[in-house]
Amino acid sequence: MRALVGYIVRVGFLCRKELLVLLADPQSRAMMFLPALLQSLLFGYGATYDLTNAPYAVLDLSRGAASTALLARVDGTGVFNRVATLRSASEIADVIDRGDALLVLSIPGDFEARLATGQAAPLQMILDGRNSTTAAAAAGSVGAIVAAYNQTLGGGPAIAVERRAWYNPNLESRWNLMPALIGALSMLQTLLLSALSVAREREQGTFDQLLVTPFTPMQILIGKALPSILVGLMQSTTIFLIIRFWFQIPMSGSVWLLYLGLFTFTGAAVGIGLSISALAVSMQQAMLYTFLMIMPLMLLSGLMSPVSNMPRVLQLLTYANPLRFGMDLTRRVYLEGAGLREVGFDFVPMLAVAGITLPLAAWLFRNRLA
Repeated sequence: MRALVGYIVRVGFLCRKELLVLLADPQSRAMMFLPALLQSLLFGYGATYDLTNAPYAVLDLSRGAASTALLARVDGTGVFNRVATLRSASEIADVIDRGDALLVLSIPGDFEARLATGQAAPLQMILDGRNSTTAAAAAGSVGAIVAAYNQTLGGGPAIAVERRAWYNPNLESRWNLMPALIGALSMLQTLLLSALSVAREREQGTFDQLLVTPFTPMQILIGKALPSILVGLMQSTTIFLIIRFWFQIPMSGSVWLLYLGLFTFTGAAVGIGLSISALAVSMQQAMLYTFLMIMPLMLLSGLMSPVSNMPRVLQLLTYANPLRFGMDLTRRVYLEGAGLREVGFDFVPMLAVAGITLPLAAWLFRNRLA
């Protein structure tokens, strides 16, 4: 019994020593609580599948009392936000293609007359199928609103919803998820690979030797960045081939535009990774910083839930996240067949992140590690 007590006491002393070491270091104290705090807040606000903001457009060719009452019910939910009132069917494609509206409600001109004569009145609902989860949720909400309105008509023929999803006819979640993974999965390895590149040499003592060579910091940066970008593009190609030929998800856009976007996105991710690597003093610290960043980047990308569902503050933070715009570009080019004119804005934030992080990494190479 005495031996057992002595064993427990010795283990207790070791545990006390480890806790004192952890709590004595300010960085360790921050890492113990800060990641859990930030990630719980991000999950609570950013990773929600609740439909809280669904922009929609209306093409009301009837303009009667029935259509007005139905649209008032849609507007009164607080979930659907009318962003446009269309004048002709030719405007539907533009508002969906630009991503301004998640759905369009098209009410035919004989809507009022059909209901008045006891006939079934069609209500066409055109959905943006690029985000199948949100589109399905919006379709279900509209269906519930129409069903409740039908009960007020006193039975008999009522409004029949005719649903049509663009870019994803069957609203398959795989069509929404898989093209986004072309950038998301490759970013994990690319970010970690670039983050460890300088930290590894720092621990081995070879990076200080590299700094005294005739190479400029920019040349060192390019030599570190290009292999990581190449690895990222190779991984994206592997994922792209699996999606196209194994899962047989048809591609509508240009392969060259897709790879131009992937190159820009991977360059931004490598810039973030090299900046982390230049700041970290060890491989362990670089890995810790990398994994700390990966979760917020994923949550704020729109992969799990739409950016429009997030609070305004988080929506502004997503502009510093290259993954958001890389995923938007791959989805739109792959599913929609969008051209450079439609996805041109996605390049701006990615180029901005690359233009800030890559020179920052080069400056840190010389001024912090030398």
